[in-house]
Amino acid sequence: MKMLNYYKQCLNGKTIKFKQRIFQKHTFNKSLFTFIFSIVLLSSLFSCKDYLSIDSYFSDEIKLDSVFANTRYIKAYMWGAANMFPDEGNLLNQNYTPGPLATDEAFTSFFTIHNYNGMRYVLGEITASSMYSLNTWGNLYRVIRKCNTIFTRIDEAKDMKTKDRFEILGTTRFIRAYAYYNILVDYGPPILLGDEIMESNEQIEYYDRPRSTYDEAVEYICNELEEAATYLPLTVPLMEFGTPTKGAAYGLIARIRLLHASPLYNGGDAARRTFGDWKRSTDGVNYVSQNYDEKRWAVAAAAAKRVMDMQGAGGQLYKLHTIQSDSETPPLPQGVTSDPNYYLEWPDGAAGIDPLKSYSDMFTGESVIPVNTEYVWGRNSGSIRDNTQASFPQGLSGWNGMCVTQKVIDTYSMVDGNPIDNSSPDYPYNETGYTNTAKIFSGYRLNSGVSNMYNNREARFYASIGFSECYWPMSSSTSSGQYNQTITYYFDSRNGKGGVAAAQDYPITGYVLKKYIHPNDAWSGTNARRMDKGFGIIRYAEILLSYAEALNNLTSSHTIEVDGVQQTYSRDMNEIMKAFNQVRYRAGLPGLNGSEDMKTVQQYIEKERMVEFLFENRRYYDVRRWGIYEESESEPIRGMNVDGPKEVYYTKVIPNTSRIGARIVNRRLVLMPIPLREVRILPSLDQNPGWED
Repeated sequence: MKMLNYYKQCLNGKTIKFKQRIFQKHTFNKSLFTFIFSIVLLSSLFSCKDYLSIDSYFSDEIKLDSVFANTRYIKAYMWGAANMFPDEGNLLNQNYTPGPLATDEAFTSFFTIHNYNGMRYVLGEITASSMYSLNTWGNLYRVIRKCNTIFTRIDEAKDMKTKDRFEILGTTRFIRAYAYYNILVDYGPPILLGDEIMESNEQIEYYDRPRSTYDEAVEYICNELEEAATYLPLTVPLMEFGTPTKGAAYGLIARIRLLHASPLYNGGDAARRTFGDWKRSTDGVNYVSQNYDEKRWAVAAAAAKRVMDMQGAGGQLYKLHTIQSDSETPPLPQGVTSDPNYYLEWPDGAAGIDPLKSYSDMFTGESVIPVNTEYVWGRNSGSIRDNTQASFPQGLSGWNGMCVTQKVIDTYSMVDGNPIDNSSPDYPYNETGYTNTAKIFSGYRLNSGVSNMYNNREARFYASIGFSECYWPMSSSTSSGQYNQTITYYFDSRNGKGGVAAAQDYPITGYVLKKYIHPNDAWSGTNARRMDKGFGIIRYAEILLSYAEALNNLTSSHTIEVDGVQQTYSRDMNEIMKAFNQVRYRAGLPGLNGSEDMKTVQQYIEKERMVEFLFENRRYYDVRRWGIYEESESEPIRGMNVDGPKEVYYTKVIPNTSRIGARIVNRRLVLMPIPLREVRILPSLDQNPGWED
């Protein structure tokens, strides 16, 4: 979590930088520096243990009593808790959550070398006793304990002003709720401790307590976030980008409410199929409700709408990131009749903006990260910047193998919004032949000789995908042969299966992820550098699509109270279009026209979320909450024929690797296992379904 970008850097020689990042607003003295160093050094030495461990964060020189005697020290302690969260953009190497590689959107062959534990998850190598970097359970409970310590002892600081108290209470409550949120989405219902600090040296009966139900956890976390929001600021200074705001709290509530309303957690077939027999051993209560409640969709709609309606000094607080069109922006495709508003000026239509730059620039680092109005909550992410090496060509100091699947490629529409299996005569989809001329649009070069499969595709395709014959500028490098390169993945090419130096360093599917790669980014040659990257923990596009999905699932009207005001929600197609179509228009595509039925709109939303949030850690949770995990993940991974030369390369195949065949689809993978050590310690702590062995 980006709470001023605090990381445990003392152990690699970056103590001073760490100090400066955390406490930019404060003057330092020697004792405070000793205190901070003690926190960082000692916390980095603790292994993940069960939630009832007592963490000795402080040296004998700085006692806990001294910490809570001073407001500045309490804030330091609070940010120390925030520092225990991972970089949310770290979704690949040593990832903290299964992420993209545990879904049908991604694949790689070099996980055993670089610890891509999402691959281990879908290959069945993660167990309750061997979880690698995915074992976050104990760490999250240590965060919760630190927060509870603050709540218990905050009144000891005699120098604390009311403003400081509100800041500490709001931020600490947010941190604690965020820890519980992470437990909920990855492990399922947590053990809720309230404000209690577990004492040490007690009998096991004192520590033993059951997990909450899913419903209880949702209400607790959302109530905590609501309370936090009353103290959190509307905005923060640029130098504090990433610290929690009201929007961050409300955005998390909107995400949680959508999860709670979705089929997996809201009765119906998916809930019964997955969790019907999963009951709390202490009282026989179902962990996940087996009774459908449509009103949850209205609650989710209201939560999203609250974020949409937030106002700042300049008007609407959050907006989709857009870049105005210029001479390089291609004209909108002609002949689109499905959406009568398509040709209107943005935001009423798709005209007047550059769809490729509008989407791409917020991921590559081109746009200024802290002022991006699309970030309901965002952060700088060193992990994203570093992980671009996994996609770069092997011959240019890259690892050449962070692959996107053919399923994703085929989900991207044509430039006029038609799917590839129903393309128009003006913008046809063709799996034979190649482009005859090069095109340059929005600063992007589409080479001559590119497969017609990749011609006339929507802007997000070009912003996100590296394919054979793709042009890589890498313009920060000044070494000959290290920039302005056309990269191919045919078997006999330099970056193909038969040309790489290491057997695993080739794109198994024939596609690599380019979404976070700036045209200047390079990994080899003189002056090679990478732009800093931002990660939208919650993007406004998610809020819009969540609102549309929640409304679409309503069959009657429901009145919801939001901040003391009664609001009524129903399946209002105009409201659905207004939200959904914004995301489509930003991508340069036509939207809904209002004639679509509920099932069709849901299908559109599912496809839109897949391409809009590619490699942003939404797909993993989406297919589960929709109850389509088994169906979706059972489709085999496909890609190009990387075992052949160019003449046969452009054929959709199941790649020839045992690792694709070894991927498992098992209902137990809906939730990660609780670490075995935790389950063995506490008799009342029930394991997640399917992980009992």
